[in-house]
Amino acid sequence: MPAVEAWLEPLLAALALPKFGLSTVFVVALVSATLLPMGSEPAVFGLVKLNPELFWPAVLVATAGNTVGGAISWWMGYGVERAYESMAHRKPAEVKALKWLERFGARACLLAWLPIVGDPLCAVAGWLRLPFWPCVGYMAIGKFARYVVMTAALLWVFPGQFSP
Repeated sequence: MPAVEAWLEPLLAALALPKFGLSTVFVVALVSATLLPMGSEPAVFGLVKLNPELFWPAVLVATAGNTVGGAISWWMGYGVERAYESMAHRKPAEVKALKWLERFGARACLLAWLPIVGDPLCAVAGWLRLPFWPCVGYMAIGKFARYVVMTAALLWVFPGQFSP
């Protein structure tokens, strides 16, 4: 385990919110929007709780990072589509879900903020080759709304020194 501790401690020190702030929020939001299982809300909330004046910058930076992560997922889905199509046949439930997504098109990416299904939704949008920039725009709108609501709600539940 000494080898793990050798790289883990500097990594955690580099991600310390008070030291790096908005750049950390960007990276955490970006990574959390890929298919990796993690959330960025604690990082946003922690930064805003420590620095209430950074509410809007934190929300905007988190939105940007999360949207870039969603765009990465879109491109991952776009690249994987051909490999999957050549190796598998779709099940009826998958066909129904894909038809729903195709029906709503890029607007379905408004739901990219949802836990569990939001990040894979971005990948499936790429897989279906839905138009990239409209998907990114809808992702950004949904993710921005999520960060505003989640951060404001957490600050309301744990008010401390923050006053809107």
